[in-house]
Amino acid sequence: MDLGIKGKKALVTGGATGIGYSICKELAKEDVKVIFTSRDKISLKKSEKNLRKINSDCYGVVCDVTKPQERKKLFKKLKKKDNPDIIVNNVGDTLNILDPYCSTKDWLRLFNLILGTAIEINNFFIPNMSKKKWGRIVNITAGASYENSGPVPYCSLKAAFSAYSRSMARVLATEKKNVVMSAVLPGLVLTERGHWAKVLKTRPSHAKKYLKERTTLQRFGTPEEISPMVALLCSDKASFCVGTAIPVEGGQARHFFQKVNDF
Repeated sequence: MDLGIKGKKALVTGGATGIGYSICKELAKEDVKVIFTSRDKISLKKSEKNLRKINSDCYGVVCDVTKPQERKKLFKKLKKKDNPDIIVNNVGDTLNILDPYCSTKDWLRLFNLILGTAIEINNFFIPNMSKKKWGRIVNITAGASYENSGPVPYCSLKAAFSAYSRSMARVLATEKKNVVMSAVLPGLVLTERGHWAKVLKTRPSHAKKYLKERTTLQRFGTPEEISPMVALLCSDKASFCVGTAIPVEGGQARHFFQKVNDF
């Protein structure tokens, strides 16, 4: 399928590894010029080299997008020649904030990572998308935003991110500039540096128990099972996907798939 985005420019935050890198590859295959961020220069250079085998225009920017000064440098750099037509807000983590009674300071740290950074990036680049009358923004939230499947602060702020994606999308739609915001909600995905990779090394019995009791397929998902959906929402085909929030989680969510004895 031709997604109709050949020649577009995309910004993917946290794009050197995991789901972010898989998204970068998917977009590069569509002849999109992908600009991705990472804090890790070594990972960035490795991923940049591989992406350029697909599309020679792709490149990475060493940047911690959660830091205001580094965001400003990124904005200044891209504003000159690479204003994105597509934004994928992929950066996210628990920051190991696990205590449900944690301080508001910790809540604010996590807010900045999960939601605040994405809002500032979107607000900066949306005016240019509106001017060109074309733009796609995909926010990578989480299946945890729909139910309790992680630390309270993380689940709560991912829920806020999903709500933002839906409500802000409606605002953009009323402006009739063909700027479409949507969200993808990954489930239990195994990435090389992610939470579950650590659990498999330190508590393999816990991982096995979790897969058996909390997932339908009883396995982890892969980044390559998430990225095609993201690419579709980044495309020209997604013009009617205003505020669409798509779980890609293998039936993990219990409010969708419950064990029922029908007979």
